[in-house]
Amino acid sequence: MASVSPLAKYKLVFLGDQSVGKTSIITRFMYDKFDTTYQATIGIDFLSKTMYLEDRTVRLQLWDTAGQERFRSLIPSYIRDSSVAVIVYDVANRQSFLNTSRWIEEVRTERGGDVIIVLVGNKTDLVDKRQVSIEEGDGKAKEFGVMFIETSAKAGFNIKPQPLNHPNNRANSANMMDDASEFMPFSEQQIPANSVL
Repeated sequence: MASVSPLAKYKLVFLGDQSVGKTSIITRFMYDKFDTTYQATIGIDFLSKTMYLEDRTVRLQLWDTAGQERFRSLIPSYIRDSSVAVIVYDVANRQSFLNTSRWIEEVRTERGGDVIIVLVGNKTDLVDKRQVSIEEGDGKAKEFGVMFIETSAKAGFNIKPQPLNHPNNRANSANMMDDASEFMPFSEQQIPANSVL
């Protein structure tokens, strides 16, 4: 009788200021659509997606957090058992970029080095309104030792699925999700062994 291996689960928590596009990124990833009428997330939203990779099946648990200050006290409990923290800023909003330092520190306070952190500059479609260069985003990622990508949830740029073993899956890659068929914004080797929930 063949044994059935347990389904590996990875908790991804999406963090960042209000209106940076966390919900839009998740919606684009889950349903490949963009809605211009999003309402602010109240508290925390949860979605789950099973991914069938070449060598295994994994379940991603996507936790969408509210960016408003009044919900900040809820967030540490969701960071504590996360495998990945996706910290999003709006490239057309410099303050949201500056605030990513605080988000990164909060993740490190709760999880230490036991979490993968991905810094995501969203809304690259707003070319004429850009306030944060790709070099600044990459520089901050290097400074904090985290991964970095830029995306546009609206245009679907860099939100396509990506295989775990894709050659672009490495820290500080600006085009991590190009030409891909399955999603995971980090390599198999980077997944903490104790991250199965």
